[in-house]
Amino acid sequence: MKTQVESDGIVTLTKDGEKQIRNSPLYNDGLRPTNREEHNWTTYNFASLWIGMAICLPTYAMAAGLISLGMNWWQAILTIILGNCIVLIPILLNSHAGTKFGIPYPVYARLWFGSKGAHIPAVARGLIGAGWFGINCWFGGTAIDTLLQSLGGWGSIPGHTWIAFFGFWALNVWISYRGPEAIRRMEFWAAPTLIIMGLALLVWAVTKAGGWGPMLSAPSKLTTTADFLKVFFPALTGAIAFWSTMALNIPDFCRYAKSQKAQVIGQSVALPTTMGGFSFIGVAVASATVVIYGEAIWDPAAVLAKFSPLAIFLGTLGIILATLTTNVAANVVAPARAVENLAPRRMSFGAGAIITGVVALLMQPWYILENFGNYIFLWLGTYGALLGPIDGIAIADYWLVRKRRIHLTELYRPDGMYAYESGYNMRAIWALLIGIAVPFVCKQIPGLTIVWDNAWTCGLLISLVVYTWLMKDNPSLMSAADYENITARSAGQRAS
Repeated sequence: MKTQVESDGIVTLTKDGEKQIRNSPLYNDGLRPTNREEHNWTTYNFASLWIGMAICLPTYAMAAGLISLGMNWWQAILTIILGNCIVLIPILLNSHAGTKFGIPYPVYARLWFGSKGAHIPAVARGLIGAGWFGINCWFGGTAIDTLLQSLGGWGSIPGHTWIAFFGFWALNVWISYRGPEAIRRMEFWAAPTLIIMGLALLVWAVTKAGGWGPMLSAPSKLTTTADFLKVFFPALTGAIAFWSTMALNIPDFCRYAKSQKAQVIGQSVALPTTMGGFSFIGVAVASATVVIYGEAIWDPAAVLAKFSPLAIFLGTLGIILATLTTNVAANVVAPARAVENLAPRRMSFGAGAIITGVVALLMQPWYILENFGNYIFLWLGTYGALLGPIDGIAIADYWLVRKRRIHLTELYRPDGMYAYESGYNMRAIWALLIGIAVPFVCKQIPGLTIVWDNAWTCGLLISLVVYTWLMKDNPSLMSAADYENITARSAGQRAS
């Protein structure tokens, strides 16, 4: 019996297929495959998603961090653009599965780790998402606090910084609770608004500083190639790790894509250009403050605090919008889905969003942001070493091992072909452990620390190779004939 229908590269379940999975303990409404009508995200939706996520205070802070470590403006911007072009590759590779089969990340992870083992990559990604949620809330809350102080009176209230932080945290949790469709609608209008506000800030900087020359004349402090490379490689890993989280859970969004073309073009155009462009605005504005105020001001809220009350009000709205669009899209969906996947019959997306907010507080974002070393090397570098191997396993499984052939209904059977041994695929677990261990061991060996400095890339490649080798001739693999037997293709349509 055919249980899937493939039309124009999109796989959807037949009515029989839907009935097969509806009573499964691994099923709920948020984890089910999307139907054809729900594949409605266009190229603009994906572009606006990335514009909304990339225009945020952590992007601004990353460029500032690289310059504080000794790079000049163009070295910092090129490092960030290169990192985003690299991470775009796994983003697009994992997007294909989400678009084709309409499945969210935790369900996709069942394919490689097993029906129970999927909790390992889902929770790992979820914890990092919760950490980012807290970081963005702290960025946004302290920025709002700075702007309110500039208006007078607010600074005299005891605990004003914490009040602003917890108030902004509560706003983020409340909007996240409303779900992914609300996120799509918000991003649609936020993207053009944020572009206009960023360009307005850049025009102000160029005008007040008297042109580009004075703004961008600071030389690099890294005078030798060795000095530069010592900073460049861990900085590049940090730039890659910045969005390596989305490289994993991008199926959570691409499951709504209208077509493969829509998601590929939207993401490829928006991600590297927005990250590079907004990082440049951050560098240019901070450089302009040296000319205008005699010191480099890297905090955009501190810059806005010097403006008129009307500009401060508009700037506060802009910071709230920029932080919200990043937080609710990039940092809530993955952990909320991970919570759903832990108990599909008892947990909802809304409950997952609330739990994400609580975990974010427990991870103490104020400590991570205490200095740029914590932010770039401790936070970005360490979790990049964890997520790189998971990315490698995901890419290897879908593209090299299975060759894009998935039995969709089996993903919802706890004892089906993707249950492996008691729900765990030990081959994936071994590939993950090896991919994490090799860079970590190299970190301790003089002369091999470059492997750790590139932990995301090295871990991805190691786990990809190990997993591909371990999965040769696995019983869960389907031949082309087996796949054709369960998939009916609509006449006249081109399948992927």
